[in-house]
Amino acid sequence: MLAALKRLFASDPEAAGAAPAAAAEAAVAATLLVEAALVDGDFDATEKASIERLLAERYALDGATLAGLIGRAETAARKSTQLYGLTKRLKNELDYDERIELVEMLWTVVLSNGELHDFEAGLMRRLAGLLYVEDADSGAARKRVEAHL
Repeated sequence: MLAALKRLFASDPEAAGAAPAAAAEAAVAATLLVEAALVDGDFDATEKASIERLLAERYALDGATLAGLIGRAETAARKSTQLYGLTKRLKNELDYDERIELVEMLWTVVLSNGELHDFEAGLMRRLAGLLYVEDADSGAARKRVEAHL
């Protein structure tokens, strides 16, 4: 997994039009979002479209950059066996409100197909804990997403 993440972070951030730190953050966020989409065993077009929209809005990425980022994120997520390394970096680099925003992005992906699988709910509990986001704030983020969808 470490090798996959190193390759993910080694993608040329300058070519992507983002600062290196922002590119690395986008890569980790993309991997978590794809992991959330994959956890129920079905990475459908609705979930992929949600991930594309969320990453484009948050990191101002264009279509080609986005496609490459999501492709690398999917490869990394499929090879991943743990979440701690991914979340640790984000926990340390994002302030609390930004971590809540990330949890809201994750809820958007898992709820985008209109149903919440047990594996998705379990993943969201684990991710909120690893990101040091309070249960109440994760629940509020979920309710905001449900109201929006």
